[in-house]
Amino acid sequence: MIIEWSALTAAFLLGLFSSAHCVGMCGGIMGALSMAIPANAKARRWVILLSYNLGRIFSYALMGAIVGVFAQQITESGGAIWLRWIAGLLLIAMGLYLANWWRGLTYLETGGRYLWAYLQPLGKALMPVDNAAKAVALGGIWGWLPCGLVYSALAYAMAQGDALGGGLIMLAFGLGTLPAVLATGFVAQQLGRLLQRRQIRWSFALVVILFGLWTIWGGGHGSHQHHHDSHQQMEEGMDHSTMDHSAMDHTGMDHSGMDHAEMAHSQMNHADMDHTSNSQSSGAKDSVREQTDTQ
Repeated sequence: MIIEWSALTAAFLLGLFSSAHCVGMCGGIMGALSMAIPANAKARRWVILLSYNLGRIFSYALMGAIVGVFAQQITESGGAIWLRWIAGLLLIAMGLYLANWWRGLTYLETGGRYLWAYLQPLGKALMPVDNAAKAVALGGIWGWLPCGLVYSALAYAMAQGDALGGGLIMLAFGLGTLPAVLATGFVAQQLGRLLQRRQIRWSFALVVILFGLWTIWGGGHGSHQHHHDSHQQMEEGMDHSTMDHSAMDHTGMDHSGMDHAEMAHSQMNHADMDHTSNSQSSGAKDSVREQTDTQ
């Protein structure tokens, strides 16, 4: 697979733009983790916070790989363009959600609540988080919290058409959310007020909407490129050395236009050539000549 750095960069920016929402979703747990560690143990606090986010981002990458497996089956069936359309539409919905113009993504979160009902008790059992191992485990569980923005990013991961691509896209998305979520442990209120400003939210929302439109526009091109790459791989994978040409009829081929003057005969092996037919032809010519002289 060829890593598309433009797609990874876009996924990172999507995570960065959706940080305002992430502050609200994960700010509480980050604050709880921070307060659970003594104020004078700053190094330990950073270890806990980083470990939590490591588990959370890993869960995102795992989701991307899982949806990528299913997307690969769809892509091989010729449905790559539909995946890009779904991704583009959900990205537009993400932009509308960030700007608070339309809250349709909340319907997606409803489906994820059924799984979260089983996972949430596991997270509570890890509290209080007093070591890095617990923090990683809690982050891995918390990453499955129902979130329409994460689901939109998953749709974009599906559009990559394979497990590796999907996993990398969600990894980049998670890294994009890291700065804001990490900061919430210390400056939650200040950052929250900054990201909730209308001008900032609308700017981020418009960028995401434009990216969704670009994704839809690129759907046909991406499908064509995938078809071209598949055809090229088939050509490269064909072994012509094993083809049997013995049944081909060369008698009907016209060699009159061929220039034999530039042909290199130095590599030809004349030892194996059968000259019996040429001898018979010479003998026949001699017989005809003798009969002509007699007459």
